[in-house]
Amino acid sequence: MSIDEAVENEQMAVVSMTLPRRVLNIPNAAPVRFQTLDLARHIAIAPNGRRYVVATFDDTRMQRGLVTSIYPQQNGYLTLVRLPVHEFSSEDPDQALQRHIAVIQAIQQGRLKEYVQANQ
Repeated sequence: MSIDEAVENEQMAVVSMTLPRRVLNIPNAAPVRFQTLDLARHIAIAPNGRRYVVATFDDTRMQRGLVTSIYPQQNGYLTLVRLPVHEFSSEDPDQALQRHIAVIQAIQQGRLKEYVQANQ
């Protein structure tokens, strides 16, 4: 087996174990190209013009469940992946997607800080 075949087989195993992606149509939130473990990923714009990427992904392999992360967007789609604004963990895919929608709505309404404080 060549190295390319080994890598391809390993990638196929990761993709086949992930949860199915769902199409979420959220008003005024642009969808973004999915990463490997994503359930949903959108760009949300706050009233002050700040842009955030909200990503919900399967992180169960790291014992974190389904994680919804909020990243500041800078320079187009270049985000500071290691510096999330906040992360929420969920056990159920439906609960994680509801959280994803709620976070986007909080950003759009300019109350992200209040949402994070109320849901810690």
